[in-house]
Amino acid sequence: MPHPDAYLAMGANHTKPGHKLNLSAGMASVSVALVLVGLKLWALQQTGALSVAASLADSALDLLVSMTGLMAIIYAARPADDDHRFGHSSAEDLAALGQAVLLAGVALFIGYGAAGRLISSTPPQLENEAVGIGVMGVSIGITLVLVLWQRRVVRATGSKVVAADSLHYVADLIPNIGAILALGVSSVWAFPQLDSIIAILAAAVLLHGAFRIGGAAFDALMDRSANKETMDRLASIIEGWPGLHGYHDLKTRTAGSTLFVQVHIELDGSQSLKAAHDISKALKQGIREVYPQADVIIHKDLARKPRQEQRRQKLL
Repeated sequence: MPHPDAYLAMGANHTKPGHKLNLSAGMASVSVALVLVGLKLWALQQTGALSVAASLADSALDLLVSMTGLMAIIYAARPADDDHRFGHSSAEDLAALGQAVLLAGVALFIGYGAAGRLISSTPPQLENEAVGIGVMGVSIGITLVLVLWQRRVVRATGSKVVAADSLHYVADLIPNIGAILALGVSSVWAFPQLDSIIAILAAAVLLHGAFRIGGAAFDALMDRSANKETMDRLASIIEGWPGLHGYHDLKTRTAGSTLFVQVHIELDGSQSLKAAHDISKALKQGIREVYPQADVIIHKDLARKPRQEQRRQKLL
């Protein structure tokens, strides 16, 4: 661990890191969605395949949620103001929750339509399968490039909106591959029912993803604490920090990609106010070194018991 004084040289201004990366991912997502919708609409007109329709519906939803996500990314990056003292990062969670609801609705609609075709005594025959296969292949290539970039952005920033968007496009790969399989089988063996089966499987994947993304966004909006791994890491940083005699009331919550941390640290009451302030400031910078997206509030209290005695009590 670096010495606390090393952090004091860092700038006092804390700009929100990763905004440009999130913005680039949002703009790329909207652009790709526009291209995919156009390609798949043409492929649907050529083939009449429900698996292509499922992929088109998913891409159309991707376009909608990507535009919503891009607006949320822009809004969430706005600095705190008089009406939003903790910033605007919860806009990401609201957008992700809305995306999850729309995704679930589309999944149910596609599954219902596919089930109807599957039990029909005269399922419609597919046409121009080669054209559909070509379009789906191009769509897979474009989608893979976008997903790889989004995954990189999520690892760097932790953005829930970009993560939700990435899930949409990963799920989009499944109906694309399924559409290629359905069109290929139809062209060789005239088995149109496979188209409906694949559409149902794609709908199930979409529905599962919707619940996962929606659950994470709901937890954030309900101020659920950060996961155990994050809490343990924060505790280890704070507990071993030089100059501290203890800490208590460590609290966390997330909003969008921002991790909010509050903690009471216990300091030697005989030291100067400046010394206490320097320890607190260095600790804040130390936490941000590990969690760049963190918004940290540290309360300074007088030490209740020497650290050695606290440790002995923990061992008993």
